Amino acid sequence: MNWLLVVAGAVVGAPLRYLTDRAVQRRHDSVFPWGTLVVNAAACLVLGALTGAVLAGAVPAGVAVALGPGLCGALSTYSTFSYETLRLAERGWGLLAAANVTVSVLVGLGAVHLGSQVARHLFA
Repeated sequence: MNWLLVVAGAVVGAPLRYLTDRAVQRRHDSVFPWGTLVVNAAACLVLGALTGAVLAGAVPAGVAVALGPGLCGALSTYSTFSYETLRLAERGWGLLAAANVTVSVLVGLGAVHLGSQVARHLFA
């Protein structure tokens, strides 16, 4: 039964990732993958908040499964992040590739921490 919840979350997360990535990237005249950065940061923020809410006992297990591995798993995209970083490096934009890795990791960690802290305070 849990796999159905994961599928349900992914049905929302995958198109949301694609549409958000395209909308963000369209607004930037840059080779930097802003869309991927935004969707990954959003997934980290949601997953952090979800984790905090689960630890506080405010979210049922089924919702956690649908939103965690389902929605957040489909919303975030490590493969696209890796591909875009490699493409930047291959095209001679090594500094942008390094910046993408650094910024993505720091923003992701910051977003998951922020989300968990907000949930902790809301559900304490």
